[in-house]
Amino acid sequence: MRVLFERFLKAGTEAEVQAILDAEGLSTDSSRWRPYGDNEAFYGVVENQQAHPVPALVEKITNGIDAILEKKVVEEGIDVRSMNAPRSVQAALDRYFPDNRNWDLGDSRRRQAEDLQIVADGPRNDTSLLVYDNGIGQAPEDFARTFLSLLRGNKNDVHFVQGKYNMGGAGAIAFCGERRFQLVASKRYDGKHPLGFTLLRRHPPELAEAANKKNTWYEYLVFDGKVPVVDIDELDVGLQGRSFRTGSLLKLYSYRLPSGSRSIISRELNLSLDEFLFEPALPFLTVDTEERYPNNNALATVVYGLKRRLERYPEFIERKFSEVSVTPEFGEFRVSVVVFKARARGEGVKDTKQFIQREFFKNNMAVMFSLNGQVHGSYTSEFISRSLKMPLLKDYLLVQVDCTKLHLGVRNELFMASRDRLKDGDTADALRKQIRDILLAGELKDIAKKRKSSLEVDQGDAGAMLRDMTRSLPMNDALTRILRQSFSIPQDRQGTTREKPPEKREKSKKETRETAPFNPKRYPSAFHAKGGDTKEGAIKLYKLPMGGQRTISFGTDVENDYFDRSDDPGSLTLAVLRPGEGSNGGGGTPEPSRESENLSITRASPSDGTIRVGVRASAELKVGDTVELKATLSAPDGDLVETVLVRISDPEQKPPRIEPEPEALPGIPELVLCTRDGRGGTMTWESFGESGKEMGNETVVVPYVDEEKLSKIFVNLDSGVLRDFTAGAKSEEAIDVAKNRYISAVYFHTLFLFTTTRSRGYELVRGNGDSGVPVELDEYVSDLFGSAYAQFLLNFDTSSLIDALG
Repeated sequence: MRVLFERFLKAGTEAEVQAILDAEGLSTDSSRWRPYGDNEAFYGVVENQQAHPVPALVEKITNGIDAILEKKVVEEGIDVRSMNAPRSVQAALDRYFPDNRNWDLGDSRRRQAEDLQIVADGPRNDTSLLVYDNGIGQAPEDFARTFLSLLRGNKNDVHFVQGKYNMGGAGAIAFCGERRFQLVASKRYDGKHPLGFTLLRRHPPELAEAANKKNTWYEYLVFDGKVPVVDIDELDVGLQGRSFRTGSLLKLYSYRLPSGSRSIISRELNLSLDEFLFEPALPFLTVDTEERYPNNNALATVVYGLKRRLERYPEFIERKFSEVSVTPEFGEFRVSVVVFKARARGEGVKDTKQFIQREFFKNNMAVMFSLNGQVHGSYTSEFISRSLKMPLLKDYLLVQVDCTKLHLGVRNELFMASRDRLKDGDTADALRKQIRDILLAGELKDIAKKRKSSLEVDQGDAGAMLRDMTRSLPMNDALTRILRQSFSIPQDRQGTTREKPPEKREKSKKETRETAPFNPKRYPSAFHAKGGDTKEGAIKLYKLPMGGQRTISFGTDVENDYFDRSDDPGSLTLAVLRPGEGSNGGGGTPEPSRESENLSITRASPSDGTIRVGVRASAELKVGDTVELKATLSAPDGDLVETVLVRISDPEQKPPRIEPEPEALPGIPELVLCTRDGRGGTMTWESFGESGKEMGNETVVVPYVDEEKLSKIFVNLDSGVLRDFTAGAKSEEAIDVAKNRYISAVYFHTLFLFTTTRSRGYELVRGNGDSGVPVELDEYVSDLFGSAYAQFLLNFDTSSLIDALG
């Protein structure tokens, strides 16, 4: 048995494992194999889990973390299912790993990471992965109800671990080559039992077909009906910094890593692992070998999540903040936001965007939903461009939604059991709307507005040129109907386009106030409520209109990332107390209220000395009720506490609605001319790049969509296409004619390509099959002109073709 085990362990590919089975006569001996989960029908359970090999591998990491935490509890002599055991993952970390909030400290992080490792094996193009954890381990006689069981829910009443369905660890098997080989070996942490091992596989389909079976199944290797055992004290399995003594080993043969992750795993695979483990409970190592990459000096790397890795690149981050929402409907969730710069490290927009996409969006997850740091589902950048309507931030915005403290019923309605995608349904739709509203009400709207303002430029000449071009443009009813699907075209009674009257510029009524520079501190020393409608005693009172919402601002002197930094972060806790109806808040002892029972609360990160707290009353409160809000800002020298009163007042009386005078509808999209140096009053490439979009020699046109309408069309006058088109012009007049033809052809073809494609309802995807990536319509049009389409428009003379055919 030891020889067989060591041969399996040393095998680098599924072909080598198959050769061992054939040599030992085990491939076709049905007496040596038992159905996985004791049920042949569980084939579908294994095959219908994660749709991607990386989140399936993440489940192995999560199980390893669970095993390490369970070992800590058992070593303390505590039943893992008792009330004395930690009640959450974070509680277990705080009890057994007091430095867990400072894993960014290199030495302690690396020492801890050695307890959980992924080690590569086999040739580069056929990589196998060995997953090791120094956890509780399992005795051989317990394999059938742990490693080799399915759907027993054997972790459902253990509150400090992630697992609960007793199925997540099986998802990776479906990505183990064609034969689905996986080695399972484990030794109990106390050393009182031998090491047990077995080999999982998919029953060969040809054998199932020969036995007249409709489908195949998964099975594991046994001898005399039991998993084989081996007596070992220590084993060299290629781990970093240690040998194997106790814990578990899982080897995934010929694992089908996605394209782009098949090179050195301590680099490419880590990028994906970081995304799917935004903030893992424990760090871990990925280890490659000198045999596979002899010239690499960084074969072992610590993985500790995307949140902390982001902090290694502060030069790419424009702003980082968070919003915490507590409502009766959902419970508590935290929305963390990272906005990337359009340019960084002195590089241009193109190189900066490519770096950001490669490092932080490898799996196209713009909005990530996580539980205990593990991503359970995501939205693509479509949420940013369409739900938030912030297209300029589409490639520069990363949002993480921590769902750990959501109500259990909400989590059940939100996440699939596979933990890799979201369910569709009313709950998911309501949460999506809540997240959208939070982001639109916070400082993100100011950031988006700033990006949008970078595209503003006064180009009177371009506007005049456009009016001249469109004055004689025929607008029949069919054409008008198509164009109105993307923008509004004012019409007079004769059906011709009507010029929009010039807008009046509003003069500023207030002079700009000079504000003192904000000098933040690492830890707060001040915390006080700002504003207020009145006071009762020494406590500020804020009136909250029934059915409305109110923002209460607190002043502080702490730095903006106090809540969001990984190294020694702070927190703001909000306790809601209810003095009673009509109470003045000055007498008696307030009755404690369950969090979020009476108020829905949203807390933002500090922003230049101000922390904003949004409050909305629940349906249980009525006019005259008063609640006491106790805000506690953590600080090393003692927490800072501020208490305010919130009283429900009569609903706001809205003034009678006065129908506004109809405004002139916007015309066709604004034409904006761009050049490298801004000559002639055009927009410079550099100014355009402040928006996060790129313009260079190969760029012909960039359509800009605002509020789902085609708002502007940016035409590049220094494109290689125009340079080549005017190269043969012999006079300034000829150059002007060629330039005008270029502008009109590009502008109107962009306009009609955009509107026609949208009116037909096409969904655009780059790539084939499941690997296809959705593409926004404006990107498609810009890319189309960047190829040969612009040259075709300028050089193809239809009149010459007609003459030739005639």
